[in-house]
Parts: sequence; C-alpha cells; structure tokens
Amino acid sequence: MKFRTEVDIQKSEKKIEVEDSLFSIGSCFAAEMSDLLMQGQLQSFNNPFGTIFNPFSINNAVKRLHDADSYEEDDLIAFNDEFISLDHHSSFDTRYVHQTLNKINAELEKGNSFLQTTNWVIITYGTSFIYEFLPKGKLVANCHKIPQKFFEKRLLSHQELTDSIYNTILNLKDICKDDVQILFTVSPVRHTKDGMIENQLSKSKLIMAVHEVLSDMENCHYLPIYEMMMDDLRDYRFYKEDMIHPNAQAVNYIFEKFGEAYFSAETKDFIKENFKIYKALEHRTTDEKSPKYIEFREKLNQKIEAQQKKVKHRIFTTDD
Repeated sequence: MKFRTEVDIQKSEKKIEVEDSLFSIGSCFAAEMSDLLMQGQLQSFNNPFGTIFNPFSINNAVKRLHDADSYEEDDLIAFNDEFISLDHHSSFDTRYVHQTLNKINAELEKGNSFLQTTNWVIITYGTSFIYEFLPKGKLVANCHKIPQKFFEKRLLSHQELTDSIYNTILNLKDICKDDVQILFTVSPVRHTKDGMIENQLSKSKLIMAVHEVLSDMENCHYLPIYEMMMDDLRDYRFYKEDMIHPNAQAVNYIFEKFGEAYFSAETKDFIKENFKIYKALEHRTTDEKSPKYIEFREKLNQKIEAQQKKVKHRIFTTDD
C-alpha cells in the first residue's frame, strides 16, 4: 500500500565525478544545495552575486560573469549611508564605495575563473516577478529595503523569460567547457508576500518557460525540485517554522534524490564518508588535551588523509 506519490529525478547518463566542479546561481535553495556539495567536499562555487531570484537578473549576472565586466562607481547607488548595487544581494552593501566595489568585483573575478573550468551549472529560479527602480528605469535583482514608492513591480512576460533563459544558456556554453551540463530547477520556496495565487502564477510561468527553451537545447536538464516539494513532500512537517522554506530533512531528501540520479558510485561513496567526517569535525570539547579527544582527532585526521588521496583538490580546508 502506498501512502504518498513520489517524484523521481530521471537518472542521468552523464554522472558527476569526484573531481568535477559545480557552479550554482539563483535562489536561497540553490545556496542550500551548494552547502551540501561543499560539505561533501566537491569543488563548488555558489552565487557570486548573492541570492537572486528572477531569470532576467540571473541572465544579467551570467552576462557580467561571461564578459568579466567589472562594476564601477556609476553602477552603484547611495542609500541609507551605504553604497548599493541593485544587481546584487544586500550582503554586498557597505558604507564605503571602494569596499562595495571590491567585494563585488572580487566575486565576479572568481566566478569568471570558476566558470571557465566548471563541468556543471545549476540554476535555481525563484520568481517571475521583477521590480523596476524608477529613478534609473532599471530592472533590479534586489530592492535592498529601499521604500516601495521608488519601484514598480510586474511579472516578466513569457518572451522576457524565454529570452533570459536562452541567453543564459548561450553565455554559459560559450565560457564553460564544451560538454558543460546545465541543470535548471524552480525553487520550492513559496513567495507568499506576492500572494498565494500570484506565487502559483509566477512559478507556473517559470516552469513553462524553462521547458520551452530546454526542448531545443543539448546538455540542458530540468530537475523537478519544485514538484518534489509540492507533491512528494506535501506535508508541513517538511517545512521550517515559517511554513515556507523546506527544512533540513526535506533539503537532505531532495539532495539524496539528486545524488541518486546524477552522482557516480565513486562520488556517492566519497560524499557519504565526507558527511560523516564533517559532522565529526563539529564536535567540540572543553579539554583539547584529553587523551580520548587526542585519539579521536588522530583517527579523524587519518580518515581525512584517506579521502584526500582520492582527489587532487584540497578537502577539509579551514574555510570548511
């Protein structure tokens, strides 16, 4: 007897190997998936523009990364004693123009370099809604809590959506390796502030546009992440307290399904062992000179060394 309807991800003929690089861009769900890839010690780079949601802004970001088109002072605005890029998440905002530009351009340079060698790109769209900053007549990625009177909100048209997705693919295929695989997802996070009906319309437009563009594209795939959350995991026990964002159990389940479809056997084993090591590294003690703790760390270091021998890139660095 079945008590739920499962949504499976179609198994990929091309697998993600332990030495592959993965670039991700888009919504906050993209960041959660990227975090798991990094915990698994795969080479991963996420959101050089910070969290962004709509296809137009994501295409703009990919174009800037492709062109290595650095930002200058004229690209910023000043608000509330901070210098801001409307193309970026608010995490880039600072009180000094040179600091904002340095943060933005450092990530842009790293993103451009990473894309040139990446094997996989994961794009997660969150919404079809976009805001126009009226003083500049500019479509923006983030409003940075600037008063609403300075913006006009609207849905991107179907043509704008498909053009943005198509141009994103063209730029990625140009800068990345010849056989780069591009995976598209729609975020399962509901944008309830738009309204429940409006959110469903927004997500539907995204799904329709992605499927239309991908029907004529090679090495481009759709991952039914939104469908998994809405159907397979349609229970509020899989959500955080805000009843909007998937909780850790849901994210891990989706990641596992993704891995079953896309990871090679070697990659699955590599990530599984690294997850155990990562969890063990979180262990803290009040007595680092305790013989038991010293023995624990020595065994852990031996496991890390064994894992390191399987790959050329550095794993479990201090950044992890």
